[in-house]
Amino acid sequence: MEVELIERVEKALDTIRPYLEADGGNVKVIEITEDNVLKLELTGTCSSCPMSTMTLKAGVEEAIKRDIPEITKVVAVNVAVA
Repeated sequence: MEVELIERVEKALDTIRPYLEADGGNVKVIEITEDNVLKLELTGTCSSCPMSTMTLKAGVEEAIKRDIPEITKVVAVNVAVA
């Protein structure tokens, strides 16, 4: 089940990766917790971009929740969310 869920997450992330990569960034799946919280690491320029919180919420989380409604929350392990 976990492997299938991660594959679905990766497929959803692939729909937005071109936009992240265009700005020199990307995302990496760290884990999906037991309560279906997706933990990601923002990489490249995304890890230090001041807009990364907005990108995470408006872009990444929206794409994930649209395609995989059982994911309850998306958090970046290397971003301080204000």
